[in-house]
Amino acid sequence: MKLVDLSQDIYEGMQVYPGHLKTVVFDHATHAETAPRFEGGFSFQTKGFMINDNGPTHVDSFSHLDPDPSAQTIDQMPLALFYGPAVCLDVSAVPARQDITAAHLDAAEAAARVAVEPGDILLLHTGTHGRYAGDPRYLTDFPGLGESASDWIHERGVKTFGVDSPTPDNPASKTYPCHMMCREHRITHYENLANLDQLIGRRFTFVGFPLKVIGAHGGPTRAVALLDETP
Repeated sequence: MKLVDLSQDIYEGMQVYPGHLKTVVFDHATHAETAPRFEGGFSFQTKGFMINDNGPTHVDSFSHLDPDPSAQTIDQMPLALFYGPAVCLDVSAVPARQDITAAHLDAAEAAARVAVEPGDILLLHTGTHGRYAGDPRYLTDFPGLGESASDWIHERGVKTFGVDSPTPDNPASKTYPCHMMCREHRITHYENLANLDQLIGRRFTFVGFPLKVIGAHGGPTRAVALLDETP
């Protein structure tokens, strides 16, 4: 079994969706500070950090997408949504700030020669992280799922999906049809994934359990793909 890390680095200065809390990382306790508390040479060090619940690689809660009081926060959502069989399609040829359409997804599926099955987790390689990691263009220069592509995801029975960009919606959009589809059908998604180029055309197991923060509207996640390398 091969493990592929699908998570972006967390560091101060990382690109986060405009308006979200910026990531802060700081030294909290150092070896020099803690050594006097012990005998025999022991000491320890720790860091403190502040992150947005929708900041780094994360999965949205239904409460993030939906103002309905019944919409579940991240700690209330079933763990099964964050684990399961998965496929990755390549839509990196779609230009920045343009809509990914149902036709694009059909073509990507045909090119991958791997069918998207009901209950699958679908990851979409836009190429955004590979092109612009750490660059301000990461927040502006990427395509997003238009209405037809968003409906395609629902109609194909996708359980959960994810992108290697800050949002699955087109940054030029003012209506965010993908998030509205997610709200209507209670389908959640991951944002800020990485290394999806290693999964194109592959079937694998996705593991992306979020931090269990009570009442949170998203869950920072160490997402991983499990690839069966059996000859």
